[in-house]
Amino acid sequence: MSPKGLIQGVVVKPLRVMADERGRLMEILRRDDPFFRTFGQVYLTCCYPGVVKAWHLHRKQTDHFCVVRGMAKVVLYDGRKGSPTRRAINEFFIGELNPQLVVIPRLVMHGFKAIGTGEVYLLNVPSELYNHREPDEHRLPAHTKKIPYDWTRRDG
Repeated sequence: MSPKGLIQGVVVKPLRVMADERGRLMEILRRDDPFFRTFGQVYLTCCYPGVVKAWHLHRKQTDHFCVVRGMAKVVLYDGRKGSPTRRAINEFFIGELNPQLVVIPRLVMHGFKAIGTGEVYLLNVPSELYNHREPDEHRLPAHTKKIPYDWTRRDG
């Protein structure tokens, strides 16, 4: 489930779409998945084409990202002191054309960009409830120099 080169603690689960003449079904997250720890809530965030929603990390929660409509570039940056993958960057192109669940461990900076021509629907199953009074979100601007990443599309 976790290919080499991943930031420590990141898991990628390829998702299988089961289709028949009635439509299709895709399991995303199961409590018997070996990486599953706990459930906080489920939410959907939407993003217009070309928009970047980044950077942030959580001190307590693990995120479980799955794009259920459109395509997104999900990017992770490991800024954790003492991590064997410190300063590593992972890019994932996930969505309808490449269904995957990406597990993002706590303290790993992350964000995503809607790619393609349509709106992106990203489903997240964080391990913790959102605390409106004291959010577990620590943010940086999308185009900060503190993270060595350029959100620009690379043609080639």
